[in-house]
Amino acid sequence: MNVAVLLLLGLGLLEAEGRRNRCFFNRTREYCVCYNLSEETIGSIIQCLPATVVEFQGGDLEKYIAFPIGDLDSSTIETLDSLTIQKIIIGNVLVPEILLARVLRFFSYTHVRELAFESCIFQGTGDWSDMDGQNLPILSLSFHNVTSAPLTGQEQAFSSLSSWLGTLQELAVTGSRITSLPCAIGRVFGALRSLNLAQNSLGDGSLSPTFCQGAFPQLQELSLHHNNLRSYHSMCKGVEPLLKLQHLDLSHNELMADPSSSCQWPASLRHFNLSNTGLDEVPTPLPPNLEVLDMSHNHLHAVDISLSSLKKLFLNQNLLQAIPSIRNYPMLDTLHLDNNSITELPRDEVKLLGRLQDVAVADNPFSCSCSGAGGLQALAAAGHLGQGWPEDYRCQSPAQYQGWPVAQVPVSVLRCDPAAVVAPVCVTLALLGLAG
Repeated sequence: MNVAVLLLLGLGLLEAEGRRNRCFFNRTREYCVCYNLSEETIGSIIQCLPATVVEFQGGDLEKYIAFPIGDLDSSTIETLDSLTIQKIIIGNVLVPEILLARVLRFFSYTHVRELAFESCIFQGTGDWSDMDGQNLPILSLSFHNVTSAPLTGQEQAFSSLSSWLGTLQELAVTGSRITSLPCAIGRVFGALRSLNLAQNSLGDGSLSPTFCQGAFPQLQELSLHHNNLRSYHSMCKGVEPLLKLQHLDLSHNELMADPSSSCQWPASLRHFNLSNTGLDEVPTPLPPNLEVLDMSHNHLHAVDISLSSLKKLFLNQNLLQAIPSIRNYPMLDTLHLDNNSITELPRDEVKLLGRLQDVAVADNPFSCSCSGAGGLQALAAAGHLGQGWPEDYRCQSPAQYQGWPVAQVPVSVLRCDPAAVVAPVCVTLALLGLAG
């Protein structure tokens, strides 16, 4: 088999010592994993060719740098075209960029849609000139826990890859200590829809150059969780140029709710994740057209906002003592308030909550008075309380019901809704008076 094909399919090559080199299929024979393969055990690689996903673990490609890699003959091209492999994962490999640059173009003869590098070290710099004008079928590219030379100064390499990167739809660079992306690189990704930069070292000052004017013009989903972001205002200003952004994940950053400013979030933003950000008040402004807002696992004592298009609101694991007024969210269908300090549900709010599809209020210190227990029982009877009912709904007070499941608290009509009894009695007395 052509050396180029060997390198293409076996970027995890390594001479193993003291163990047998093998590839392993899963039960469905769709996923094949190869460990420490060498050229001598190419038969193991060949057995993976019917798989949809192939993973290579372990290797050092330095010894293959000098291998002659020429153009492919027609039979090799036909072999590559016949493969069903859709995704290739390369893990724990030392990858010389000069070798990767020479091999990458052969992916154009395959049907591989996803390429992932995990815990790899990219060494040196490659000559990417052969990739000028080259298109690849790969639409999803990911790097996790990788080490490479700084991206600054590599604009020319990205320019040579622009024909391919300009069609890429998904890019993930996670857990790799990234501090920023040069503006010119962001402008290469003209069709990118999803960008995941989670678990890196991005700070407030890196946002403007990374998301400069013209960068990622088609971006719809952006994940920045677990970074070093602090300023809510800087975050707003940073993504302002992303006019098609719909999903934004800022969770697990220690954000500060800056004083209200004139900053405007993209009007296209629909899903906003602010969970685990240390907020003790609702930041302003919020994106005006949100449909999903997650502010769970924070320190919020009150939520007083109005979002007419909001459909799902997650406020679990906060310090709320009362539920937010449902009247502020006419389109709401989901409300999660688990693990707060809510003692009861006001009767007028219970009626509004009854319009929702999914209500969760588990693990709150409920006062099992009529409004506390009766309202919850009514919601449960109507099928509106989701996961956690009835085992995670218990009474904190009064003393005679402390520790009781809310579902077991006796709620009589006479004690809980006097009007329901008084009104019929009054009518009956009035009729008796007329009869007399």
